[in-house]
Amino acid sequence: QVQLVESGGGLVQPGGSLRLSCVGSGSIFSIYAMGWYRQAPGKQRELVARITSDGTTTYQDSVKGRFTISRNDAKNTVSLQMNSLKPEDTAVYFCNLKPSIIGGSYWGQGTQVTVSS
Repeated sequence: QVQLVESGGGLVQPGGSLRLSCVGSGSIFSIYAMGWYRQAPGKQRELVARITSDGTTTYQDSVKGRFTISRNDAKNTVSLQMNSLKPEDTAVYFCNLKPSIIGGSYWGQGTQVTVSS
């Protein structure tokens, strides 16, 4: 069993910054990719950013240049630095861990990010 615990969400004004962190624990034998997804009310969950084991990063177009994903495999952690936040970034952010290129993945419980003045 794998557990993912997110932290760092909260309320921030437009233009502000937040840093999300996710720590994985349990039966983690390999990690192909870790990433962050978000889901706003009434919308589908969407990829925000992902980083694979070789360091390749993928970002949603709307966050390029503002968000930066990083990971520490030794500590099974992934972080998301979010700068220049906009109201449209408001959502519940979920951490995701994919052990291999095939098969399923694990999810955290989510952390709320609210961007509002």
